[in-house]
Amino acid sequence: MEAKRIIAALSAAALCLSSGCVRSDTGGKTGEMRDTTTAELVEEMGIGINLGNTFEACGGWISGDSVSDYETAWGSPVITEEMIRGYADSGFGVLRVPVAWSNMMDLDTYEIDQRYIDRVKEVVGWALDDGMCVIMNIHWDGGWWEGFPTVKDRCMERYTAIWSQLCENFGGFGDKLMFESLNEEGGWSSLWDRYQDGESEGKKESFGLLNEINQTFVDIVRGSGGNNEKRHLLIAGYNTDVDLTCDPLFVMPDDPAGRCAVSVHYYTPSNFCLLAEDADWGKAKPAWGSPRDYTELEKYMDMLKEHFVDKGVPVIIGEFGAVATANKTDEQVRKYNVAVVSSARERGICPVLWDVTGVFYDRDLCQFMDQEMLSQFMEHK
Repeated sequence: MEAKRIIAALSAAALCLSSGCVRSDTGGKTGEMRDTTTAELVEEMGIGINLGNTFEACGGWISGDSVSDYETAWGSPVITEEMIRGYADSGFGVLRVPVAWSNMMDLDTYEIDQRYIDRVKEVVGWALDDGMCVIMNIHWDGGWWEGFPTVKDRCMERYTAIWSQLCENFGGFGDKLMFESLNEEGGWSSLWDRYQDGESEGKKESFGLLNEINQTFVDIVRGSGGNNEKRHLLIAGYNTDVDLTCDPLFVMPDDPAGRCAVSVHYYTPSNFCLLAEDADWGKAKPAWGSPRDYTELEKYMDMLKEHFVDKGVPVIIGEFGAVATANKTDEQVRKYNVAVVSSARERGICPVLWDVTGVFYDRDLCQFMDQEMLSQFMEHK
């Protein structure tokens, strides 16, 4: 194992030098809030990667009373500083850290165990030390989001309590730490079903609820003072779906600092990206790259550019990727992922690869597994 780590370190160092990676905590742990627009920060991020299935791991079946019990529950090893440095050395400019903050939370007071906060804080600090930007969010978090239409006050109380604690604990970090309002949960089928309900009152209500949550997020962060008055914020689109986020009913929140970007996810076509075998909702597609496939990709990227980028709202694709790889060749996976990166970067959009243990990044060797894919990514950085 030691020999493998030495080889990995040498490979990573060589790649770091070739990609111009420089470790610095400027705008990170120093607490510096630079005179940088959100568009400039998104451009600085370049290409990112997710620390998936780690701090957002949740479930009542998880036993134990330590952070590591949750951190490792979905297959991740305990995260080390070396692992985080490997992301930076690979050339990624931003690490997205999804978190289930209800883990180790007092569900009566919504107080998060300080051990959980401090552990996430440690990992975020490592990434900032290595010169990366960090996006930190509230992820699916056990599904309590589904209650917003029926027990809105209670859900908003939890949401407010979480972000108030995070603002206090992370507020000293510099502008390379971006807060993200939520994940994909901003949209409620109990109010509106896009496939059945059409332009109904339920649609207006569902979009309006998400808009209210996003505005509450901005108000909490800005009202917490200090660096958070100018912190760059990432606003989750409707179900982070491109079509729905570009719908006129989705409205970006009012922000006195004018420092907000919008987040969408891109797993299109879903039967290629997400299926390794046939499911009841679709037939698995093992190949991608036809003229029709490329036309579809360009259509959605153009849509994001026209609706947001061209109007001064930066876009981050917080998750993308052909992540169900068992029925696909490396070439097919690489072709799709590189095409998304290329198309996004051409339009000034930051794409952040969804990754979990052992899919794209080896957390034992601390290096990206498909070096050809990585090299092609970095050509578009």
